[in-house]
Amino acid sequence: MTDITTLPDGEYTAVVDTVEDGLATVFFEQHGDEVGDAVLEASILPEDARHADAVLTVKITNGNLLDAEYDPDQSKERADKAQSRFDRLSKRPPSDKDT
Repeated sequence: MTDITTLPDGEYTAVVDTVEDGLATVFFEQHGDEVGDAVLEASILPEDARHADAVLTVKITNGNLLDAEYDPDQSKERADKAQSRFDRLSKRPPSDKDT
């Protein structure tokens, strides 16, 4: 687990993995690549983003999360893609009897 203080200043896409006991595990992406993760106090996130799979645009400066904006549309889109991928993978391939 990296620490938010090791991330260079900039804008990131943040994806909440889990929220437990007031702590949020968050993965940070930049230009589509995962660049780090951290455990943060959930209270620093927008209230409507304090759940698994929430997607936010965040700004980090000097190791501090200065701005966080929840993106409900992106959150739903990612959840739908993940569900679709799971559904595809969970289907059994046709057996010899089916062909």
